[in-house]
Amino acid sequence: MSALPSESSVSPQAAPAQRLGLYDAWWTVAAAAVAVCLGLSACAWISLHLRVDAALHTVALFVHLASLVLGFGAVLSADYSALLWLTGRCTLRESLGSTHRLHVPIWTGLAGLVVSGAMLQPDLTSTVTRVKLGLVLALTLNGLQAGLLTRRMARQRDGAPLAPRVLARGATTALVSQVCWWGAVVIGFRNSQG
Repeated sequence: MSALPSESSVSPQAAPAQRLGLYDAWWTVAAAAVAVCLGLSACAWISLHLRVDAALHTVALFVHLASLVLGFGAVLSADYSALLWLTGRCTLRESLGSTHRLHVPIWTGLAGLVVSGAMLQPDLTSTVTRVKLGLVLALTLNGLQAGLLTRRMARQRDGAPLAPRVLARGATTALVSQVCWWGAVVIGFRNSQG
């Protein structure tokens, strides 16, 4: 029977490398922010050059509305979970856990809105449409920094109060998210009427 190697005899190269995640460092979030800006710019450029027939426009409109339900619904659920924590009806860990599980539908909904929106031929010369695009950009960048904030809050010991600065940042993040989502919805509704 052969003996297992001791920890000291295992080379460091034999240990599996841990993958760097999006929220592991500020520079990964900054790189994602640059990628988001480029992606939104590409979608705006594509919307200017893409010719969409009536059938594709109808499909894009359905995807746009379904993505709104998915993304914004998940955001409202995440914010409701935060309210439950603030009112003492769940723990911080429970609130962060439910919010973490909602990241995929939030980001999927937002991506679906951006891609389908490019096929809806927005009037990029309109000031209101440009404001909507600015809200989408602010919403996306806010979502990226929210991931860093969530990670910081998750490191908090159970039962320990959060620093006032962290609470203020959380409240600001939620407020920016709501203003951007509701603003984009109102502008989208207004544009669909004209």
